[in-house]
Amino acid sequence: MQTTTRRAVLGGATAVAAALLLEPAPAGAAAPVVAPAADPVSHLLRRATFGPTPAALAEATRLGAAGWLDRQLNPATIADGDLDVLLTRLPLANADIATVRAKLPKYSWDAFGDLGRAAVARAIWSNRQLFESVAAFWANHLHITSPSSGVWDNRPDYDRSVTRKHTFGRYADMLKASARHPAMLNYLDNKSSTRAAPNENYARELMELHTVGLIYSEADVKAAARLLSGLTVTADGLYTYDASKHATGAVTILGFSHANATAEGGEAASLAFLDHLATHPATAQRLATKLCLRYVADEAPASLVTKLAKVYLDNGTAITPVLRALFLSPEFAASTGRKLRTPFEDLTATVRALGLKPDTAGIEGLNALYNNAVNAGNAPFRWSPPNGFPDVAQAWASPSAYLIRCNNHLNLAAGWYPKQLTRPADLLKYLVPVLPATYGALVDAMSVSLAGTRLPAEHTAAVLSVVGKLPTSPVTGTDTSLEGQVPYLAALILDAPTFQLR
Repeated sequence: MQTTTRRAVLGGATAVAAALLLEPAPAGAAAPVVAPAADPVSHLLRRATFGPTPAALAEATRLGAAGWLDRQLNPATIADGDLDVLLTRLPLANADIATVRAKLPKYSWDAFGDLGRAAVARAIWSNRQLFESVAAFWANHLHITSPSSGVWDNRPDYDRSVTRKHTFGRYADMLKASARHPAMLNYLDNKSSTRAAPNENYARELMELHTVGLIYSEADVKAAARLLSGLTVTADGLYTYDASKHATGAVTILGFSHANATAEGGEAASLAFLDHLATHPATAQRLATKLCLRYVADEAPASLVTKLAKVYLDNGTAITPVLRALFLSPEFAASTGRKLRTPFEDLTATVRALGLKPDTAGIEGLNALYNNAVNAGNAPFRWSPPNGFPDVAQAWASPSAYLIRCNNHLNLAAGWYPKQLTRPADLLKYLVPVLPATYGALVDAMSVSLAGTRLPAEHTAAVLSVVGKLPTSPVTGTDTSLEGQVPYLAALILDAPTFQLR
């Protein structure tokens, strides 16, 4: 038999993945051959979680897609005690500003570390998977780079009291909370904006990134900067409105008009402007488009964008009705195979698929997972510009990025790195409780467990060639090499294009 190296198999998979992922098919096109099976429950969990697990699939199958969605949209009813215990090892991840300042020296990066590792832990081990996915979406939309200067003491509080607090609430409330949070006021320089010298940075990004998009004029930016002056930060690092810094005078911005007659009324005028932006039809279209890019396809279906924008406006910017409409839409159902997992999602989905649990004590394994995400360029909150991580295939599909994924797959499947994570006692029995008769059936069963669907026949043959087997080769309980082969088989299944798709 001809010997095929893992490098050769990965090279072939890289070519297939690149062809698939760098050239997404247009809306309505047939699904690619390597797409996961179009089972509605599996499809929903691949998109709405950080990776399906056998337990999650069993629950969703029992409840049905709509029932699972309803339960996930009410996260307070879902127990998450194990994660809560793990997060006690990261005490600054949920800390308010005063606590961080009391515990750390000025400009320490320690709070950033706890926050980033908590995001990894929540994505992998939370039972409230839809909440964590949507919270990550909003953190990326109202993005504040972490670590970054000026937010050393307030970035965890921003996560806690802005994006996570309003994840399933109203976008208008989230936007106003963001505008008045010290982290945003520092990050986009509104802290230093005064009536004598209005700073335009936050005003511009508020419209361009957070709400209406590129429909504003330079006159709109200047007027908005004047209106938002006075929203600032105290010496203790807390939000305040300082009337002495507010520029008065009538403003007209994107259909919003206000007399802005007094400095004392400047905060109320600013909040009215933020409400106007949150309910602007262009904001509704933009948020609907971004949600479709995240959960449906790299080319947002125009019909679904229109539908979601209407739901958003009809419900007073409430987020939950929009999510329900998205996940129960025919456009979502037809989008199987049209999204690529980001490097972070590939990492989280791998850990979840392999049944890996946190360190029994400490956070060394969690540190390693976070550092893996850093090396892949996709660790939580670490995107440098204020526009947040991209969420289209072209941003992440490259040979070097794919090689990082493959190395992570083998390290995690074999238990080489990180070693501190808690592994199933027997990986083979965890993935395949009943041993099948042939190696082909074994790879099929492992693939269903790991990726939710069987590999194409040619991929199965390529995987087995690495361990010198054919699909028809018999599997016996006395095969002493089987245990050692399982991590390599698992890693190659995880390497396949099927698993790379969200």
